Amino acid sequence: MKAIVTVGLKPGVLDVQGKAVAGALKELGFGAVENARVGKVIEIELDGDLDPATAEAQVNEMCEKLLANTVIESYSVEIDR
Repeated sequence: MKAIVTVGLKPGVLDVQGKAVAGALKELGFGAVENARVGKVIEIELDGDLDPATAEAQVNEMCEKLLANTVIESYSVEIDR
């Protein structure tokens, strides 16, 4: 079983990397780019014997303890059997 965690800055938090990416894309001729946000995707392989609800609960705990800075970042978890 695989868990896919997507972490990104919360709305209103300045995304310096996103601004740099948007600026670089504009300089490369992609004038339609108005904004970009940079985040991260973390794929975690889990024991296949876990039921999906337990797996999601454990991954949420991982996010709260390590994978996301919940003060400035939000996250979503997808469990893929």
